[in-house]
Amino acid sequence: MISNSQIRASARRLLGGNILGSKWLIPLVGCILYEAARSVTSSFGIGFILLGFFELSLAYFLLRPVRTGEEAQLGDLLKSFTAPNPASTILTGIMKNLFIFLWALLFVIPGIVKSYSYALTGYIRVDRPELSFSETITESRRMMDGHKMQLFCLDLSFMGWYLLGSLLCGVGVLFVAPYHYLARALFYEAILRGEGNTL
Repeated sequence: MISNSQIRASARRLLGGNILGSKWLIPLVGCILYEAARSVTSSFGIGFILLGFFELSLAYFLLRPVRTGEEAQLGDLLKSFTAPNPASTILTGIMKNLFIFLWALLFVIPGIVKSYSYALTGYIRVDRPELSFSETITESRRMMDGHKMQLFCLDLSFMGWYLLGSLLCGVGVLFVAPYHYLARALFYEAILRGEGNTL
């Protein structure tokens, strides 16, 4: 079974192993554009509607290097807007975040647990665009059964990097994001191939 340390090592390898190297640049720019688009649309009050597209865009962007070993392409960030079944993409983003919000109203912990249950929705939509929003969310919940703790621990392992990055006027956080996001995409691939640890 693949471990989180192996996932992180694979992510570093895809990024060339050098935080200032050329292979890190495109993922860095892509993550900046992704976060900027989310921020701008949220300020205009339409971010909630476009959440599904943003998640799908990031999934397209990250799965290319994960699956082919090629460098990430910024054009992949636009694929979500030409992907099939756009209504389902919109509904998936809205309902996923609505469900997380409603669970969080009970207590914080249920909201966190559900956010991990639904963590794979963007990737699933790349591979199975024919699914309805409810089927996509259900499939994510099924795939994450027994794997939520592993993803939580993977995310937790990046906290030190984020804290270190925040000491550099916050700029360092931007350099950690591609590493973290790629690790999450690799986690999805591991679960898809049945290689994830069951915790």
